[in-house]
Amino acid sequence: MPLQNRVLPTQDIVADPGRGLLMGNRGSLHGPDRRLGTTRWRSKAWICCVLDWKGVHRDPMPPGRWTALFFFDEAVALAAGHRPCHYCRRRDFLLYAGAWAQGHAQRPRAAEMDAVLHSQRVESRTRRQRTTTQYLSELPDGAMVRFDGSPALVLGQRVLPWSWEGYGEPVSPRGLLEIETLTPPANLVVLRGGFTPLLHTSAYSQLR
Repeated sequence: MPLQNRVLPTQDIVADPGRGLLMGNRGSLHGPDRRLGTTRWRSKAWICCVLDWKGVHRDPMPPGRWTALFFFDEAVALAAGHRPCHYCRRRDFLLYAGAWAQGHAQRPRAAEMDAVLHSQRVESRTRRQRTTTQYLSELPDGAMVRFDGSPALVLGQRVLPWSWEGYGEPVSPRGLLEIETLTPPANLVVLRGGFTPLLHTSAYSQLR
């Protein structure tokens, strides 16, 4: 039975056999039984990391240390409010920070970005995902939205339904001006600033 460590674009963490391109963490979220409690973060540093780091094999849920989380791809990670790790993905982190500076007039430190992201990704009272309403035509490639009740990727002015099996056939919504957007505003700024997220190959194959 798979562990409860797969992150959805809606920030939910579920048990699913689906495989992803990235991993990450938000601190230690599990107990001795390797089950998650009610807490969904221990730190504002929500990061996404490479799957393979120098060939090191680690327990995904070591007691009291950290809970390894897994993401289908980086669009999902950004939608859930994560950012690149500055340790194992330093080049991507620097590109991300540079794109952030494009829209915020200065290059911030990691902790400053984490504070902004946290205020945008979680409702302080309910602790649920905070979303925004955006014009679809103004969303950058790599953003994720809720379309027909389910997460979808924005790519080439079209939306691609998401699932653990891959992105579905692109849809060009008619008459849809505004749409609920899962990706936090700060990460939208980063995408507009030129940061290119690591996308699953199914996204590009659907556009051929």
